[in-house]
Amino acid sequence: MKTINTEVKLGPLALRNPVITASGTYGFGEEYAPLCPVERLGGITLKGITPEPRMGNPVPRLAETPAGLLNSVGLENPGLDEFIASYLPKVRELPTAAIANISGFSVEDYTHMARALQKESGLAAIEVNISCPNVKHGGMHFGTDPASAEQVIAAVKAETDLPVIAKLSPNVTSIVAMAQAVARGGADIISLINTLLGMSIDIEKQRPVLANTMGGLSGPAVRPVAVRMVWEVSQAVEIPIIGMGGILTWQDAVEFLLAGASAVSIGTGNFVDPQAPLSVLEGIEEYCQRHGVSNVSELTGLAWKGNI
Repeated sequence: MKTINTEVKLGPLALRNPVITASGTYGFGEEYAPLCPVERLGGITLKGITPEPRMGNPVPRLAETPAGLLNSVGLENPGLDEFIASYLPKVRELPTAAIANISGFSVEDYTHMARALQKESGLAAIEVNISCPNVKHGGMHFGTDPASAEQVIAAVKAETDLPVIAKLSPNVTSIVAMAQAVARGGADIISLINTLLGMSIDIEKQRPVLANTMGGLSGPAVRPVAVRMVWEVSQAVEIPIIGMGGILTWQDAVEFLLAGASAVSIGTGNFVDPQAPLSVLEGIEEYCQRHGVSNVSELTGLAWKGNI
């Protein structure tokens, strides 16, 4: 049995393997350490942070659906200063790549956080969550307006030497237009997809299940949408992609790689099985063995490269 080279290079970001955990599903890393050997992961995307602490939305803010999960957590987090003072020292001890995730409500919010994190050690990259309303421009979400998305990514790039990952929302007319916009802004990597907007109604109480009415849908229900968007974006831009959305098994992960992703991120699957990332990685390696693939990176885009 030959050894498979699992290392992947996403532009300036090198990972020991292509399996990452998604923001908001793995805490700040240490929470899952007793359940999953994090040193075997390609990387961990940390819980999202904002400039100031946030209590999040009222409960209930989670609701299971037949094939997924609705969440309206509302970016609950300790805030930038507390993250740097209390959480980052522990993050530095993690034996894998740690990716910060930042959210803001103005360009200044993002640049402030990028500037602060640039001064700190222990982070491998910054993922920019642009699925937030721009309060200075009528509440339009950064992630649904190409010009705003390009602006915020360019602003973050100007403040940090760390690789910048633009996390794209699927709630758009053209995912390709959004990807091209963040590429123009200088994004090193694109991650997609974030959650799809959805809702559920309690028919006995005759009102929405979530206190905030609507929430983000994740899990297997969104996977075909995510695969399609990875397929489209990978053929439209030159920068590497982290594919996510409903990955529970290694077969799901391989599908994303073949569609054009260079790495995959597991989110809701961590709630189902905290060791899902390990089984996904092992399955990818076995798949490579069976198909005579020496380097995992060879899988990226194979589903469309052979048809051009």
